[in-house]
Amino acid sequence: MENQALAIKSRYRQYAMWIAVGLLANLLGMINIGTIYGFKIHFFQVAIFISAAMFGSAGGLTVGVMGSLYSAIIMNNPYIVGGNAILGWVAGYLMHKKMPVLPAVYLAFWAQLPWLILTDIYLINMPLKVLEKLIIALLLSNTIWGVVTALVQKKLKSQ
Repeated sequence: MENQALAIKSRYRQYAMWIAVGLLANLLGMINIGTIYGFKIHFFQVAIFISAAMFGSAGGLTVGVMGSLYSAIIMNNPYIVGGNAILGWVAGYLMHKKMPVLPAVYLAFWAQLPWLILTDIYLINMPLKVLEKLIIALLLSNTIWGVVTALVQKKLKSQ
């Protein structure tokens, strides 16, 4: 009976953490830093990747969806939610299968790309030049936040 109570308590903590990280992803979604090359570095991915590393595919998917809501509303692009759900789920699945963080992040981005390209070109009518800059920005942002996630994961495992 005591183990069951601990499991329930642990599950509530996990849900609370998903909600907190999802809210953090929305806040981070408000931050973009422009570069001299004309694209912006995005911050929301760090929450998706950390959640994926901590909770696997369910955590990555949940935070990918929750963390995209603000951006989807502000940019009038509901397809952002689906793209980040794919990114979070695939990254979480691969990390759960013990793939190192950065390769998991790159494969998750590779899995997200067809959705991103199809929805942005055919459903949002995004100009190709804008999409090219977005893909570069996401690749660079995913790389930065993948490295940060790997460092955080390494630090947590050493404690």
